[in-house]
Amino acid sequence: MRGGAARSLATASVAPVEERELTREPDQLEATDVPWVTIVWNDPVNLMSYVAYVFRSHFGYPAERAERLMRDVHEKGRAVVSTGTREEMERDTEAMHGYGLWATFRKDD
Repeated sequence: MRGGAARSLATASVAPVEERELTREPDQLEATDVPWVTIVWNDPVNLMSYVAYVFRSHFGYPAERAERLMRDVHEKGRAVVSTGTREEMERDTEAMHGYGLWATFRKDD
């Protein structure tokens, strides 16, 4: 009897696990795996030195990286200045607007 009582206690303490707790939906995996980007576009208003200053001050980029990104904006017409979640890129885009820069964000391909 003693062994039977122990067995029933052990069985009673294990709660069933629902199947949905063990799997994730495929679109949830894809949505978190795909990064977003903030793009700064060239404009005829802001000085190149100011654009580099914004990249250094907002993103904390070293001068060399800020200058390279600024050159891309100037020469190629745009540069990807940050990557991350959609929410982070929305914040970075709004921050660039606050500095007077033309910026957008999108899902990276």
